[in-house]
Amino acid sequence: MRDIGVGVIGTGFMGKAHCFAYRAVAGIFPGSLRPVLQSVADINGKAAEQAAKQYGFLRWRTDWRALVEDPDIEIVSITTPNVLHREMALAAVAAGKHVHCEKPIAPNADAAKDMMDAAEAAGVVTQVGYNYIKNPILKLARSMVATGELGEITGFRGIHAEDYMADPEAPYNWRLDASGGAGAIADIGSHIIGMARFLLGPISHVDADLETLVKSRPVTAGSSERRTVEVDDIARLTVRFERGCKGTIEANWVATGRKMQLGFELTGTRGSLVYTQERLNELLHYRAGGDPRHSGYTRIEAGPAHHPYGLFCVAPGHQLGFNDLKTIEVAEFLEAIAGGERRGPDFREAWEIQKIIDTAVRSSKSRTWQAIE
Repeated sequence: MRDIGVGVIGTGFMGKAHCFAYRAVAGIFPGSLRPVLQSVADINGKAAEQAAKQYGFLRWRTDWRALVEDPDIEIVSITTPNVLHREMALAAVAAGKHVHCEKPIAPNADAAKDMMDAAEAAGVVTQVGYNYIKNPILKLARSMVATGELGEITGFRGIHAEDYMADPEAPYNWRLDASGGAGAIADIGSHIIGMARFLLGPISHVDADLETLVKSRPVTAGSSERRTVEVDDIARLTVRFERGCKGTIEANWVATGRKMQLGFELTGTRGSLVYTQERLNELLHYRAGGDPRHSGYTRIEAGPAHHPYGLFCVAPGHQLGFNDLKTIEVAEFLEAIAGGERRGPDFREAWEIQKIIDTAVRSSKSRTWQAIE
């Protein structure tokens, strides 16, 4: 097993998730690469120092450029606001680093393409943080679609709804700044769009309606000064897949009471599937044509038969969680760097997702169907 140096930029929620995953992965997954936590960077020096102590980094910095240029680092993990991703990723790629970047990859498809083109030209491996599709139960769902177990797919209803912006007095933050791209459709909609592509393949056309429900927010908590919100709170999409079926996708960050309603209902001529991230170890399956006395959905529970669940626990019923999915993501990234299968999603897949987001924004403005180009 060879050591490989890792540097993480950002110590917020996703920065901590990346730190945890890189620290945990070697103890769970067999592999030829063992991450060494070389350096963590954050503009907040206290946060960087605390992360270094908590997760065992050898160094901490306030300058991300110094981290990127560090010869002991082979992997750069970017967990900052997405408006910063392009500059950081291009610098890392230019330095010959493999890049693990959070989603959405960039404010728009042009910036995402710059990142993709640079990475592919440099020959480095990239990974984007759509960790929910690393769930073994969703890999089963994808297999059931691919093998025809559900018959011809006739419809898809997907949603990602949360309530972290439901309070109209929640203060303005970087997610609401239009310079960073779209709103809910980018921040959380990218997850369900990516999941739809993971299950059913490319989306060819979109008809979208984007709505800003809260028109302004306090500049800081409790402030009487307010700032206009220029991004969407709710996005409703009708989509057409290249395979022929249509579907609907909703992204909503003002859905009062919803904490993590990332899920879908997928229907086919021989069966259907229902999934929600709020019960991420379960998949509901309906099989058409069975005994009518037993009609209804059957619950499939994740267990050791659904690789790599068994690497975490040898018995079903003990459940995987959010950080486990991020650890799976890191394990697959390391496998790709070592010369194994590249499962992605990489910068190219993230660019495809960003193109759908950008097209949805244009569709909403024009009130017309738009082709994904």
